[in-house]
Amino acid sequence: MDKKYAADHNISSALHLLNNLTMKMIKNIVITISVLFLLSACNNNSQVETKIEAYFLPPPTTYNYKIINGFKMFYREAGDTSKPTLVLLHGYPSSSHTYRDLIPMLATHYHIIAPDNLGSGYSDHPNPDSITYTFDLLAAQTSKLLKALQVKDYIMYMQDFGAPVGYRILMENPKYIKALIVQNANAYLEGLTPKRQTFFRTAQTDTSQEKYDFLYSLTSREAIIEKQYLFDIDSLNYHTQNPDAWVHDLVFLTSEKDRKIQVQLFQDYNTNLIRYPQWQEMLRTTQLKTLIVWGGKDLKFNANGAKAYLEDLPKAELHLLDAGHFAAEEKTVEVATLILRFLEKNGIK
Repeated sequence: MDKKYAADHNISSALHLLNNLTMKMIKNIVITISVLFLLSACNNNSQVETKIEAYFLPPPTTYNYKIINGFKMFYREAGDTSKPTLVLLHGYPSSSHTYRDLIPMLATHYHIIAPDNLGSGYSDHPNPDSITYTFDLLAAQTSKLLKALQVKDYIMYMQDFGAPVGYRILMENPKYIKALIVQNANAYLEGLTPKRQTFFRTAQTDTSQEKYDFLYSLTSREAIIEKQYLFDIDSLNYHTQNPDAWVHDLVFLTSEKDRKIQVQLFQDYNTNLIRYPQWQEMLRTTQLKTLIVWGGKDLKFNANGAKAYLEDLPKAELHLLDAGHFAAEEKTVEVATLILRFLEKNGIK
């Protein structure tokens, strides 16, 4: 009995010890699994945070007004004010709305200001029977707006009407301009066919009612869509033009007063052709860092006008895009990429 009892006792002790060891092993395994789970969770959270940081999250655009010479001037603004400023000057028949897609692409790297000309977009539209609209007037308003916003040492982007506005500002203070971006913004007769040159000259000199009626017809709904936005685009590529562009423009061209504003600017446009030699001399003298990004299919301001810049700015960077007059509408990503690369390459960042 003693031997049997001893054997049973040893077996019981062994089982008890094994049970304790098993429980400890299970406990250790559970702890190990828990730790690994927590580490994995932390790692996943870190990856999520890293991915979130890598998202393209452009700063918001704000919509602002400033009173200049008694008139309300509208401008869009985005980006860090401590970074270099890019001023976007729009053309006809548009407003700063034309840069609605381009702004967020640039604002992650630069401070953006995009004003509406007096008489365009959300800026005031003083009665053209009370004041006469000229490019001198538009440039003076925009220049004073930039001064009021304390914008200096900036990059100037010009398109269409943006050129005569921009060059007047540039002639006033060329030292404020760090670089030029020229997008279908003409400053050379080479960019205008003889017929186009005649159109601008006669718009100024022919004061007949017939001529006025013709200029007025160019501000109609049909003309804005067919002779501006879709004029130099193949019908198969109409999808590249956002209809929001002309719908927005036409809201500000519904009244006779608003259409007359644009007629007066057509009548004044020949003053720009007369000043081309002065602007060209300024470019030769200053040798500003210049990016020329031009819709090569533009029939109004043709590609010869883009190439002519190289005569005075041989170091300028020229890109002819497969696009029309509104290249920034059609090829927004390409235009933004070229701008960012150009500025970085020239140390403007």
